[in-house]
Amino acid sequence: MKLPAHRRVVGVNVRRVVIGTGPAGESVVVSDESAPRSHDFVHTPGYGYAIMWDSPADLRLPFDGIDRSLATDIFFPMPGETRFLAMSIPPDSLFTSAEFDAAAAAAEAIEYTPGAGEIFAGEIFEVDNPDMHETPTVDYSIVFDGEVWLELPGGGEAHLTRGDVVVLQDARHAWRNKTDSPATMYGVMVGANK
Repeated sequence: MKLPAHRRVVGVNVRRVVIGTGPAGESVVVSDESAPRSHDFVHTPGYGYAIMWDSPADLRLPFDGIDRSLATDIFFPMPGETRFLAMSIPPDSLFTSAEFDAAAAAAEAIEYTPGAGEIFAGEIFEVDNPDMHETPTVDYSIVFDGEVWLELPGGGEAHLTRGDVVVLQDARHAWRNKTDSPATMYGVMVGANK
């Protein structure tokens, strides 16, 4: 499948600056680089993510120097953990395109988003309502660029544009992009007990 010219490249464009405390208690720049854990999907052009930070449930200060965004082995946070991420959502029209290979997209999602990939592969998504899902998290999300529609079961939806904020609490939902260009969102997911 050809990649659209307007495709946003999330992973390589997100600069992440991490500040910590030095040996004498002074504030220091720990790192200043592109988010090291990111992926722009080949089989789902326009979809990409960057995990910018990951905090454990038993977070301790001062910062110990371990970048947990590289160490975590599942996409969604466990209870008490957090994930700070950027995500690019492709236009819905991609999924009805004759060139879209759903099996290849699902396999890529499982490989690059452990735990979440199974959602995209259909283990958690509803068969009669593609993309409808829920996760055991509280999410704080902001639309950074473009437009998205937060669809709710039963037909309710919220049309969101640049700067709009969503607090999503363990609710079934689907993210839709009814435009011709990818939309970019930033958010923090907080793992919760259910």
